[in-house]
Amino acid sequence: MMPDATPIDLHPERNNPERHTLRQPRRSLRGSLLVVVGVLLLTGAGFAVAHFGSPHANLRVTIGPQGGAAQRFMAAFVSVSAVQHPRVHLELVQVPDLAASAKALEDGRTDLAIVRSDAAAPANAQTIVILRRDVVALVLPPRSKITSAAGLVGKTVGIVAGPVQDNNGQALDTILSFFDIPTKDVSRVFLSVAELARAVQEKKVQAVLAVGPVAPGEVVDVVAAIARATRGTPSILAIDDAEAIGKRFPGFEAIDVPAGAFRARPATPSDTVSTLAVTYRFAASELMPNVVAAAIARSILTTKAKLTTATPLANQIEAPDPDDKTPILPVHPGVAAYLSGGDQSFLDQFQQYFYVIGIVTSVMGSMFAVVSSYWSRRRCDADWQPIRRLVEIADEAPEAELFALEALARETRAIAASVLGRQFGAESAERLSAFSTALSHARHALDARRATFGLEGEHRTETKRQTPLVAAQ
Repeated sequence: MMPDATPIDLHPERNNPERHTLRQPRRSLRGSLLVVVGVLLLTGAGFAVAHFGSPHANLRVTIGPQGGAAQRFMAAFVSVSAVQHPRVHLELVQVPDLAASAKALEDGRTDLAIVRSDAAAPANAQTIVILRRDVVALVLPPRSKITSAAGLVGKTVGIVAGPVQDNNGQALDTILSFFDIPTKDVSRVFLSVAELARAVQEKKVQAVLAVGPVAPGEVVDVVAAIARATRGTPSILAIDDAEAIGKRFPGFEAIDVPAGAFRARPATPSDTVSTLAVTYRFAASELMPNVVAAAIARSILTTKAKLTTATPLANQIEAPDPDDKTPILPVHPGVAAYLSGGDQSFLDQFQQYFYVIGIVTSVMGSMFAVVSSYWSRRRCDADWQPIRRLVEIADEAPEAELFALEALARETRAIAASVLGRQFGAESAERLSAFSTALSHARHALDARRATFGLEGEHRTETKRQTPLVAAQ
């Protein structure tokens, strides 16, 4: 017969109604606090997304040659940008020429640069806006016998001296190379506009290369000076192969100059003329985030009127064609999205980022649920393992020899010590009850087997040892 043993109650507060009722408000308060903390975290995350998602950047910008058109434009843009987007700080970087400007952007030393499409455009640059479209005009004096590029062979071409004279000289070399004309066969001189007019009058120069907009600028100044010096009507050399040149050299594009574009009366040119054009572009690194690029483009295009009051050059600013697939200075994807989507608010532009964040959050939540479920199962198995082992000990005890019986008793004590040393929550009540039953069952089996060897049961011995102490108390 099995000795009597009282099951161990490892969770006495379960039988104390007063303590049980006191735990309920505490759990409710804890749940409320968790809800409040969750709401605060979500609110903080929303503010963080709004803060970091809004245009916020420190950008380094080249300002081109000292005293040039690029410098004047950048000075105006910086002042307007400071009002439009105070969190977009522009750090100006002085460079000696257009080549240095392009090189700075290509090397990653700046984030934005003013570049000219035909002047060694950086490979990593993408267009934000087109600042200006300049006509490459070969201005001929009155009654000139030159009718094509081939007529320049053996002649002297004057080029307006200034910060971009080398770039304009390279443009002339490109035109000559298309027609297989060696550059050594065409002489060139670099002079001021007034000096060029005198050289034309003295027939020392047979043509003048001027690069400027269809507006007040270099070409208009050259045409006016030659007209005054020769008292005649200059003309513009037509380049009928302009379309083909643009395809071979993507830095150039064909343009039709309307009659009277450079002088109204007498009209220069006298009729529409096809020639070449180059563009000045505000370019950014391809690594610039779309939202920042869109913010800059929007700032320039929507404040064009303010910029024009600071510099007349801003009147020529235009948005790039978002469908333009040119390999040279393609449109930045963020700018293309802004132009295609219209005048959107920044919140509209951020929607795609919110969608991505939502998808990522959903995937992470699913992964967390899977991992949590896996670890919960493992923990549950670990929690029930001592109970299963106690049942196994109870099954092994009736057949165990004395040495094995003592080993099983030591293992039972170790299991009890291990389990009793843990922290238990209310959700562990079922396992604790099962453990208490399994421990009692194992001890009964061990004591019964000890009795067969004529030994006092371990559990009963411990009870007797405790009795005098109780009596003494």
